[in-house]
Amino acid sequence: MSLLKIVTIPAKNLREKSLDITKAEITKLSGLVKNMIETMYVSDGIGLAAPQIGKNIRLATIGKEATPDNKDWVIINPKIIKHSWRKVVSEEGCLSVPGVNKEVARYKKITVKALNQKGESNTFEAEDFFARVLQHEIDHLDGILIIDKE
Repeated sequence: MSLLKIVTIPAKNLREKSLDITKAEITKLSGLVKNMIETMYVSDGIGLAAPQIGKNIRLATIGKEATPDNKDWVIINPKIIKHSWRKVVSEEGCLSVPGVNKEVARYKKITVKALNQKGESNTFEAEDFFARVLQHEIDHLDGILIIDKE
């Protein structure tokens, strides 16, 4: 495993929408995913999206402290397909925006459809902190940063 360099603002790729990953490409991601998870933990992050390491593909890792089963999650091509009307405001930081903490409003509950590392489609609900982390990482895949939030 090797640590990856985290891209920080004003890097242009952080503002670009990431591309979907094909099923054929998923099989080639295991090394990258391992490196992303290691980099996320060493950098004291709870999530890491591929654009943050300079790759504009729809891939993100979520640390086990945020997930319901206490396992690291890998989400590929995630889409929020449903969300609560209620939002919750809480402070967030971002590895790509060093030194900035900002109050951000996020949906309290979301439903996400994504592929796992085997290329299988999963639809799941997320609430509270898990939902917040997912929304933060999915924003990265759409070129949105916490400093863009109201």
